[in-house]
Amino acid sequence: MSAKATPGDVVVPPRDIRFDLDDARKGHWLGGDPVGTAVFNALSLTFPEGERVFIDAVRHYRGEVDGKLAEDVRGFIAQEAIHAREHHGLNQLIDRERYPVAEIEQAVRKRIAFARSRGPMRMLIATIALEHFTAMMADVHAAHQEMFDGVAPGIERLWRWHAMEETEHKAVAFDVFMHVTRRWPPLVRYLRRSLAMAVISIVFTRNITHYAARLLEADGYSKKDALKAVKRFVWREPGIFSRGWKTYFAWYRPGFHPWDHDNRALIARWRAEFDAAAQPAAA
Repeated sequence: MSAKATPGDVVVPPRDIRFDLDDARKGHWLGGDPVGTAVFNALSLTFPEGERVFIDAVRHYRGEVDGKLAEDVRGFIAQEAIHAREHHGLNQLIDRERYPVAEIEQAVRKRIAFARSRGPMRMLIATIALEHFTAMMADVHAAHQEMFDGVAPGIERLWRWHAMEETEHKAVAFDVFMHVTRRWPPLVRYLRRSLAMAVISIVFTRNITHYAARLLEADGYSKKDALKAVKRFVWREPGIFSRGWKTYFAWYRPGFHPWDHDNRALIARWRAEFDAAAQPAAA
C-alpha cells in the first residue's frame, strides 16, 4: 500500500555540524582505494552546485505550501545548505595540482546553468528525481558500511550524516511537487516524473562515471582502464548505483511515494549521534 504522504513523525531538523576533513589531503582517503576515492570525490564535486539547485527549486514554491510541509521545506533548505558547505570544504582539499578538479567543476556549472535555464517546474522535477537517487544511495551506504572501513572518522561521519539527512528529507521536494501539481491530470504528472527519472538516470550516472574516470587518469590509469575500473565500482562491486535497484524502480509505479519504502529505522540508528553533535540550525 502506498504511503501517499510523509509519516507525521518524520521531521527535518538541520544540524549545523562541521567535520574534520583534513585527512582528505592525503589523497586516497577511502581506505587507500584510488577507484572508490575517485567515485566519491566525483560525487562530492557535484554536490555544492547541485544542492543549491535543489534549494532554489523548492524555495520557488515555498509560498504555496503551509503546515508541516512548510516546516519541512525550511528544514530541507537548511539541511541542503549545510551539505553544500561541508562538501565544498571536502572539495577544497582535493589536490588541484594533480587532479582536474577545476575542469570537473566547470562542467558541473555548465550543466547546472542549463538546468536553471529550463525554469522552476523543470528544476523541481529534476530535483525530485535526483533526491530519489541520493536516497537510494543512502540506503546502499547503510547496508554496506564496510565501504568506509579504514576511512578517517571525520570523513566517514560526513558521508554517514549526509546519508541520514538525505533519508530524512527524501520526500520533501516530492511532496512540494505533488502539492503544486495537484490540479494536473494524474497521467500527465506521472509521465513527467517518469520521463525525468529516465533521462536523469542516464545523464547522472554517465557524468559521475566520466568525472571519476578523469580523476583516476591523474593517478596514472589509462583512459580505458580508468573507465573500466569506475564502471566496475559503481555497477558491480560494491555497486553503489545498482544495489538499490528495487528502490529505484519503485519510482515508476503509479501512486509511488518516497516513504512507501519506510526506512525510518535508518534515521533512528544514527540520529542520536548527530543530534548530540549540533543544535538544529535556523532555516
